[in-house]
Amino acid sequence: MTIRYLVRPGSALKGRFPVPGDKSISHRSVILGALAEGVTEISGLLEGDDVLATIAAFRAMGVVIAGPDHGHLRIEGVGLRGLKAPQTPLDCGNSGTAMRLMAGVLAGQTFASTLVGDASLHKRPMGRVLQPLTAMGAEIHAQDGKAPLQIQGKPLTGIHYDMPVASAQVKSAVLLAGLYAQGETCVTEPAPTRDHSERMLNGFGYMVSRQGSSACLQGGGRLSGQSMQVPGDISSAAFFLLGATIAPGSDLLLEGVGINPTRTGIIEILTRMGARIDLTALREIGGEPVADIRVRYAPLQGIDVPPHLVPLAIDEFPAFFVAAACAKTPSTLTGAEELRVKESDRITVMAEGLRALGVGVEERPDGAVITPAPIKGGQVDSHGDHRIAMAFAMAGLVASGSIEILDCANVATSFPSFPALAQAAGLSLEQLSA
Repeated sequence: MTIRYLVRPGSALKGRFPVPGDKSISHRSVILGALAEGVTEISGLLEGDDVLATIAAFRAMGVVIAGPDHGHLRIEGVGLRGLKAPQTPLDCGNSGTAMRLMAGVLAGQTFASTLVGDASLHKRPMGRVLQPLTAMGAEIHAQDGKAPLQIQGKPLTGIHYDMPVASAQVKSAVLLAGLYAQGETCVTEPAPTRDHSERMLNGFGYMVSRQGSSACLQGGGRLSGQSMQVPGDISSAAFFLLGATIAPGSDLLLEGVGINPTRTGIIEILTRMGARIDLTALREIGGEPVADIRVRYAPLQGIDVPPHLVPLAIDEFPAFFVAAACAKTPSTLTGAEELRVKESDRITVMAEGLRALGVGVEERPDGAVITPAPIKGGQVDSHGDHRIAMAFAMAGLVASGSIEILDCANVATSFPSFPALAQAAGLSLEQLSA
């Protein structure tokens, strides 16, 4: 189905509500729950298409999973060696997280499997995962380093891997393969990335040690089923942080949002620009720090994004591009070449979209310079990228005319309730389908 958004200008965002469960944590909870011994009960799970694809994949490998039902999932874990050979290729849909993490799990099995996805996922590079897995002894066939991935499970040997590029997905894939490897597996990252896998492995009773910038584990252990709650997704919250910051009169309270320090780059970036963002009711849920986040309208100044914040906000830069377009002075982003291999080339797609709305953007190989200008109405193409669609939807709050956003169906991969929540908060958004 073709879905597009029509956003009319004006209004402010107000109210209080939770955002959907964290996508990264939801994926990992399903994977570790399936590989654990005993039952895992999950609440607050994101019921987006990406996570549903991960659930379907483990069902296809013999794991009994009940739900999801209003965010609740019950998994009867089969243990590390209990998966069965799937009879058909495992479809990861649009999810790079699912494909890369499952490649790590499947590399050490005793059977063959194939990972496939949609057209967008088949364009995304998998070589950065295949290289360390192959070094561990995995047998994975891919054409030009891209899906489909044909995996023949093999005995694995632990390695010490220095990642050339900071990537939580690569780190997680290698650690998951390390569960099946003989000896110690260590991953050293050049810059901090989200650490949900390490936290959750420890929560499931599998020790991961942290030594400086390295995460290490020994193969041959076991995971124990757990009861856990998934906090709200800061990547989803980012679009409401953006909208309430740029729209005069806005005042929002987002409840129960995960504020893992490896994920809060967008909060620090917006705060450096002048945003009024307050964290309240700080607490911990399932080993993850959580807070209620209040955000109110504030005029913004442009910034040069500090390099150390880039990996801590890598999924939220579509929101930053729009915030930068609404600032009083130019902003510069560098060191973000990773954005070119997301669901779309986010540097080019955001630059093209903002130019179509009257904003000046100088595209660079690893980022962009955004020169603020009044946002006009117009048509932009999200190129099937959920985060770009939501960022431009929020731009409609301050546009001088209506904004039509094309190819928005994939918003359902991470935030299926976005249109309804945005409308309830005050965004004049109409979802059109054909």
